[in-house]
Amino acid sequence: MKEKTVKKEEMFLSPYACKSVDTVGRLRFEEPCPMRTDFQRDKDRIIHCKAFRRLKNKTQVFFSPEGDHYRTRLTHTLNVSQVARGIARALNLNEDLTEAIALGHDLGHTPFGHSGERILNKLSPKGFEHNVQSGRVVDYLENDGKGLNLTREVVDGIINHKMNSKPKTLEGKAVSLADRIAYINHDIDDAIEGGFITKDDLPKYAVELLGDTSSKRINSMLLSICRESDGKNKVEMEKDVAEATMELRTFMFNNVYNDITFRTEEARADRMLTALYEYYMKNPDELPEFFSDRLNGEDVDVVLCDYISGMSDMFAVKTFNEIFVPKNWKL
Repeated sequence: MKEKTVKKEEMFLSPYACKSVDTVGRLRFEEPCPMRTDFQRDKDRIIHCKAFRRLKNKTQVFFSPEGDHYRTRLTHTLNVSQVARGIARALNLNEDLTEAIALGHDLGHTPFGHSGERILNKLSPKGFEHNVQSGRVVDYLENDGKGLNLTREVVDGIINHKMNSKPKTLEGKAVSLADRIAYINHDIDDAIEGGFITKDDLPKYAVELLGDTSSKRINSMLLSICRESDGKNKVEMEKDVAEATMELRTFMFNNVYNDITFRTEEARADRMLTALYEYYMKNPDELPEFFSDRLNGEDVDVVLCDYISGMSDMFAVKTFNEIFVPKNWKL
């Protein structure tokens, strides 16, 4: 029962960990679950929500790749969850809180990965950031507009998972680091698999310090966090490991994320999402009922970002085709 988990938290977690009994609570009061702590309950809600299921058909880096082994936004999320739990376990942080944040951190991500995010940020007068949108998903959009009513610690970690953000809990900081560790290393694997780079192209200093495979590098990064943070009120890498990690990240931006192939695909995604945005701006009554009903209380550009960012890659293409591609006439 829940009392056993609470007792274990009190006995074994770090004094700097966020214990479930110390949560500041939810937006709306709910009777506590007799079996699960609030953080365990949040994790279950995220896994069962619609936005989580849609992640399987959202781009991580490669647009609609041919092959079963490339990462999607869902597999990225699972990778982040695994790495973040490893950090939390090693530092005696709250694994349930850590896992809930990790599983929810990308729920607001757009179709076509960060390209889609840049496009919506350009189109919307209020701007668009996927981490902030993830907070909107769990607070307002899921569950037919009621939201998931998650604890504030989980929502804080979700909104503040991007680099240079400042989550209020160490568990949130663990997810932020885990996100970076996961995407750098699995994107390297995918880029090598896709023939964009070779192992020999990687920065030599980073490879020598961290390792010549993703598993070795992840292990080196996690060990560095343990050495630097164990027993302390922080979650950080050692300086040299952090610098090598950033060197890999910079390499990926220069040689993969900004590659002409991705820029060409982004231009196509730009035309598609821009066309959808402009079409629904002129014809808001054609939005699905859930979104059109909200136009009386919210700005149309916010509602459009909610709708378009929630699309999977395939659904965005399907919707574009239905609106703009001529159909065969049946005579």
